[in-house]
Amino acid sequence: MHSKHSAYGVPGIQTPDRYNTLLIFGAPGSGKGTQGKALGSVPRFFHCACGDVFRSLDTRTKLGQAFLAYSSKGELVPAEITVELWQVQIEHAVNAHRFKPELDYLVLDGIPRSVEQARLMKGHIDVKKVFHLSCANRKELVTRLKKRALKDNRLDDANESVIHSRLDTYEAESKPVLDYYGPGLVQTIDATQPPARVLLEILQTVTAL
Repeated sequence: MHSKHSAYGVPGIQTPDRYNTLLIFGAPGSGKGTQGKALGSVPRFFHCACGDVFRSLDTRTKLGQAFLAYSSKGELVPAEITVELWQVQIEHAVNAHRFKPELDYLVLDGIPRSVEQARLMKGHIDVKKVFHLSCANRKELVTRLKKRALKDNRLDDANESVIHSRLDTYEAESKPVLDYYGPGLVQTIDATQPPARVLLEILQTVTAL
């Protein structure tokens, strides 16, 4: 969708065919958003969270209305619509010069969250590394998610059956994305470590790329 080899007002600078991308991956509560935001504050990294894509949605557009038609009924939004919304968000960031694809790494968390989304995004992202924030202790994830929901005053999300349902969905739909990218690209990091240590591991890998 983005125009290939277009110069954004700077002579001689061309945007790559596919964005150099780092994926922050893990179960709900593993700290993806924390690490994505931290990386996004470092120069030459542009962070895009899936949640931001939906929050910035213009419901007056055809695409926005298509998204609402599913989400308002609590149904899963088709991968094509999710990926198209993501593309629009990234194009806005490029046009506003917030994301400079010829210089910056694109840091994604929360997308792709299914193998179908990963396949649809293949033509747009050149994945250099997938950081899998692993937390084998499900009880720890439940505790983290409860705390976060109460802190953000999202009482529905603090419900334990809702939390277990989200973790089951992750296991069934999202975790296969790790197999899709394969062991050569995936680096597993212990998500139970302090966030600064997790960030250090990510940065050490990225600087060696």
